[in-house]
Amino acid sequence: MAKHPNHTPQTPMLIPGRVEDFVVKHLDGPMSRLAGHLPSVFATVHHTGRKSGTPYATTVQAFRRGDTLAIALVHGKTNWAKNVLAAGGADITVKGRDIHVVNPRILPAGSDGSGLPLPMRATLKVAAVLVADIAA
Repeated sequence: MAKHPNHTPQTPMLIPGRVEDFVVKHLDGPMSRLAGHLPSVFATVHHTGRKSGTPYATTVQAFRRGDTLAIALVHGKTNWAKNVLAAGGADITVKGRDIHVVNPRILPAGSDGSGLPLPMRATLKVAAVLVADIAA
């Protein structure tokens, strides 16, 4: 898995590369359309390609605590995460409501997750987490 471009020491992939490639190719589109009808932890990140300028929608599991939104990077440092970091923010649909996040940053695996929701503190033991501030 170390040869997959999403895998870095700070953002290890917990999903095998072949599974990651299958998810991107076959599941991202349908999941984006279903995300609004799935349990509340599912959210859609609306982002723009860094090089292509193409708009994308990627379904993730997002957890909110106060004015902070956290998303586990179990797939490693993916293109959507790179796009959000490069843009300095993104629009995210959570429970059918659009929110704008700013100041995105990655907490590397093994970081202290105090202040994050419990699922994300547990995730940080083995995977990185993208954290962003919810804009007012």
